[in-house]
Amino acid sequence: MTTTQTKNPWRKLLWIKQDYPDNYVDSTFLEELQKNANLRSYDYWTVVMESGVISQHISSIVIFIAVFIYLYLDMLSAQILIIIGTIFTSIGYIFWDLSIFKTDPSYEYTRRKTAKGAIVFFATLLGLSPILKTLTKDTSSDTIWALTVILFLANMLFHDYGSGNRTNIKFPGSLSTNAAIFASVLLASRLPSNSHVFGLMSFAVEWFALFPIFRRYTKSLSANFNIALTCLLFLLATALFLHISKAIVILYISGITFITFCCPFWLIWIQKYKNEIHGPWDEARPKLQRTRLAAD
Repeated sequence: MTTTQTKNPWRKLLWIKQDYPDNYVDSTFLEELQKNANLRSYDYWTVVMESGVISQHISSIVIFIAVFIYLYLDMLSAQILIIIGTIFTSIGYIFWDLSIFKTDPSYEYTRRKTAKGAIVFFATLLGLSPILKTLTKDTSSDTIWALTVILFLANMLFHDYGSGNRTNIKFPGSLSTNAAIFASVLLASRLPSNSHVFGLMSFAVEWFALFPIFRRYTKSLSANFNIALTCLLFLLATALFLHISKAIVILYISGITFITFCCPFWLIWIQKYKNEIHGPWDEARPKLQRTRLAAD
């Protein structure tokens, strides 16, 4: 007489003892298989327009280096640079102020606080200009140029390209800003006079700390204005470097063309090779809900 022992149905539970090995799976295991669940379809011209953020930042770095070379070769007056920077910064702030005041009528106090902070900051920068000028007096120029290249590469790599935040700059965006300011300090230490140092450093603060905020703001306002700004920066960088090095201009145009038009096509083309698999073997991802607890 034989007895037949029937197994209990397998259940996907680890905390109970079952009549199956630990690596057992039943026939329904692959029913939850998902391939490329998070695959995004990209439109070419949309990606081209979004790449304008990268082109704008690269153009900004090229323009700043061209301004330094003009100051270094005495092709640009420090007073003219200070006046131009002040005028365009004032225009940008007025544009920002009017748009913010429409949505926040209580902005008047912040306006006074911002103006006071700007006056104190630039007065402090003017007083520190003689110190910045002699900061790297005992350092060779080759070392300064090499460090500047490294710092601008760090600025380019760690810049916050995808942030929609208009005002606050967080890590790693702050690392990018600090790298650009430090590179500006190194370059300013090679200029001939205190006015040149103050002109370049004030321009660096306006260009690398304030101008990215303005660029993010214009991008959120209008796509057409963002495209116009990208083209304007590209033309300005090309025009400035035409009098310095035509080889660098060719390299710059080739790089911007590759980033703006070739990289989006490359991104869309490689999507067909993406093979992402999700299933019941994935780690559980807890879904947390942020709730505000009332104060006791």
